[in-house]
Amino acid sequence: MNILGISAFYHDSAACLVRDGKIISAAQEERFTRKKNDPSFPKHAIQFCLSNSGLSSQDLDLITFYDKPFLKFERILKTYCAYTPAGIESFLKAMPLWFDEKLWLKEIIQRELNYSGDIVFPEHHESHAASAFFPSPFQEAAFITFDGVGEWATTSYGIGNGNALRIIADIQFPHSLGLLYSAFTYYAGFKVNDGEYKLMGLAPYGNPQYVNLILSKLIDLKPDGSFRMNMEYFNYCQGLTMTSDKFHKLFGAPPRAPESKLTQLHMDLARSIQEVCEEAMLRISHHAFRETGIKKLCLAGGVALNCVGNSRILREGPYENIWIQPAAGDAGGALGAALFTWYQYLGNKRNADGSGDAQFGSYLGPEYNDEKIKRFLDDNKIPYHYIAGAIPKTVSKLLSDQNVVGWFQGRMEFGPRALGARSIIGDARSPKMQEIMNLKIKFRESFRPFAPAVIAEKAAEYFEINCDSPYMLLTFPVKKERRLAVSEDDIKLSGLDKLKVVRSEIPAVTHIDYSARVQTVHKETNPLFHQLLTEFESQCGVPALINTSFNVRDEPIVCDPMDAFRCFMRTKMDYLVLGNYLLNKKDQT
Repeated sequence: MNILGISAFYHDSAACLVRDGKIISAAQEERFTRKKNDPSFPKHAIQFCLSNSGLSSQDLDLITFYDKPFLKFERILKTYCAYTPAGIESFLKAMPLWFDEKLWLKEIIQRELNYSGDIVFPEHHESHAASAFFPSPFQEAAFITFDGVGEWATTSYGIGNGNALRIIADIQFPHSLGLLYSAFTYYAGFKVNDGEYKLMGLAPYGNPQYVNLILSKLIDLKPDGSFRMNMEYFNYCQGLTMTSDKFHKLFGAPPRAPESKLTQLHMDLARSIQEVCEEAMLRISHHAFRETGIKKLCLAGGVALNCVGNSRILREGPYENIWIQPAAGDAGGALGAALFTWYQYLGNKRNADGSGDAQFGSYLGPEYNDEKIKRFLDDNKIPYHYIAGAIPKTVSKLLSDQNVVGWFQGRMEFGPRALGARSIIGDARSPKMQEIMNLKIKFRESFRPFAPAVIAEKAAEYFEINCDSPYMLLTFPVKKERRLAVSEDDIKLSGLDKLKVVRSEIPAVTHIDYSARVQTVHKETNPLFHQLLTEFESQCGVPALINTSFNVRDEPIVCDPMDAFRCFMRTKMDYLVLGNYLLNKKDQT
């Protein structure tokens, strides 16, 4: 049985194909259209999922959409009515999209795909919960979902058992941990639904001096993790912005203009809201454990991309093990909807073995074999060297010589993280590599940290880690014996000046608080990347590399060889490895 899952029309549209309960393909629409977080109907992602399996829409048994449009429309209408007449401008802007597209989901799907079969519409947080639990290694687990908003729910928790999910309780709009964090993202001058990870990366540069103010004025956070927000400080219910004038007066300044200088205020606010978010995540997780008594936990929803909060749940929470959906945001809703339909809607059996997950490393997108890559290179008269069989040794030497390498191998990742299929890689030992890659390759803010990819078997030699982290969704401290002494003058540095300090043997992936967002690389899911890391350790003594997504700022991760080549040529990347073909920047004209 072939089931197609779809998410669309809000942000990060995606499609997923599930066959007899197995995830076959999944991809985000942005990767094909090259529009970051593309919310449009995912016709390209759908076409990939079908063609990759040799299917047409006529071969589909069911299609499922990740939320209930009419229930969401009800929430929007009731919200505008509650704030009338304040929200009239926002109302007039939103309604054409609803009447043109969002209310006619069934008809759009039928028309776009020439499909006349059944369409299933689970609720938004059911799709998130399904994406968290059903691919997990657990036969039974608690789950928590938290995001901006679905139909009404913004946070939920419950139990997954076998092939069934049960949501026990939820928190409803407008009270939302995701929207609270997005409000501070907006206030700090970053783009909502895109810049939240920038705010998280900025947090260690600040001091948590506004935590008490946030908890006393903006959010009433209860011991069980439930909360209510003071909506006088926010504008997202009725306006076109996230924060109100009262919010701006509370912190003594208007929202930061995008691209303007970051001040200590923005760093302190980032640290403060990060700590509030972490505390809420911890309290919710403890409450879910008290209510369910289950020692395994699954997470999804956009807030589950907050790797620092996830890590505190792992370290300080009551759970023996946690599993986080790699595509935790709305893209993962397509996958969750498809699995929800197979297991819960159709009642098919599920048997998790407790060891490996069913996400296959999240390598679920398109791949390009040597024939396709060679045809692309030859057709475009691009100089290259064929290095089949010598990739790990050749690339390892290039990296040790301080070159930056584009790495394009196998199936593209599903989700926001590059996991060694569409990556830019560099030497983690270099104290200058973070700045080089941020400014000359990624064209992004200098404060943004890079993540290490490390051989799974060797991770504990460099990080305080006692579990796998294959999806780069957890942070771990660099081991004390790998840290370097810091001078008194360096300790006194503030703000972005802290970037100048070399803190460990792997400074390019050590954040200023000595943390690292670790990806453990496993030979079972990515053998070639594992071989590269093994060879680099053999040559250089360190089993880790910088691994950042193969894209530049404000563009999606590359999908096909042309995307990769364009990104390579637009940046100061030194080499590009496309499958078995090596491109040297100096050879290109």
